[in-house]
Amino acid sequence: MTDFTATRAAFHLPEGVIYLDGNSLGPLPRAASDRMARTMRDEWGEMLITGWNRAGWMAQPRGLGDRIGRLIGAEPGHVVLGDTLSIKVYQALAAALEMRPERRVILSDSGNFPSDLYMAEGLIRAFGRGHELRVVAPEAVAEAITEEVAVTLLTEVDYRTGRLHDMTDLTARAHAAGAVTIWDLAHSAGALPVDVAGAGADFAVGCTYKYLNGGPGAPAFIYVAPRHAEMAFPALSGWLGHEAPFAFEPRYRAGAGIERMRVGTPPVLAMAALDAALDIWDGVDMAALRRRSIELSELFIAEVGAACPGLTLASPRDAARRGSQVSFRHEEGYAIIQALIARGVIGDFRTPDILRFGFTPLYLGHGEVRAAAGHLAEIMTERLWDRPEYRIRAAVT
Repeated sequence: MTDFTATRAAFHLPEGVIYLDGNSLGPLPRAASDRMARTMRDEWGEMLITGWNRAGWMAQPRGLGDRIGRLIGAEPGHVVLGDTLSIKVYQALAAALEMRPERRVILSDSGNFPSDLYMAEGLIRAFGRGHELRVVAPEAVAEAITEEVAVTLLTEVDYRTGRLHDMTDLTARAHAAGAVTIWDLAHSAGALPVDVAGAGADFAVGCTYKYLNGGPGAPAFIYVAPRHAEMAFPALSGWLGHEAPFAFEPRYRAGAGIERMRVGTPPVLAMAALDAALDIWDGVDMAALRRRSIELSELFIAEVGAACPGLTLASPRDAARRGSQVSFRHEEGYAIIQALIARGVIGDFRTPDILRFGFTPLYLGHGEVRAAAGHLAEIMTERLWDRPEYRIRAAVT
């Protein structure tokens, strides 16, 4: 049984703030500051370069990968950490395309995160082999999986609406058509139970700064199914993906298994913060987390639906078909979110008209959800959003 009172105490949350944006950036785990300080003082400070061996820095990407692997249903030894999510998308997509050299279609959907699509476009240009990025509506993905498709590149949870793809079904359809699957778990890992091994996924990638609370710019992860681990082609043949980095050979030899998906130098300080964040997950049951997440999101939908008729629900009404976020539409969505933030209720906005709210049971309870809905109702009823300063667009929305 997960103790959500205990997990809440593990986070620093500013006084008077209701935080509904953990789907964009998780809050600070209390232990992370001390962990980073110790890493800086006792490891970097005292050990200097010997910390790569004495403090185990070089092995951390695999160790942290296994800790994340438990949360996404991966087999031990098949997740590695490092670089950014865009880099991991590129790696997975390049490897997947090499596995289907006779096919030219990359299938994605219009709910995918744009960066994934940008990486696909760039890879197509770099390959120069006539590949096509085919983007369909989320609801049309199943029918679009044909024998032309080399790779399906899908984000499990839509970053705007929270709509949830059926990973098991779409993976089975892709395999039946001879395609390789890549799943982006940016809005899944730490938000709901994921079982990449059970679903038969070929590749999966994700970030750690959202629901996993690793901090701004925390490193990303990549999963490669065991059946592909020794054949996946590392298009980004980085030094640390070499079989023997410190042999300093002039030609690249791919490392064994998931090690070949390493690229750059591990971000030691960022990994220290993430390590502290992952400690919180050791006592979390993902099924219990999912139940509480649904409770909170259902409560918010009911409260807002009753008090704010001007807002249109953009997320699926069926809780089983959405992740751990709820979105509403309104033409003045940006201003409404700014008015909420001014009251200490932090959600975010996604163009053109999406108000987005994340529900993270590790530190969010029913009382805060009701209070947030109450603030939103006042803002809508009294048109408190209708102020010039709330329409000034910041660099980050």
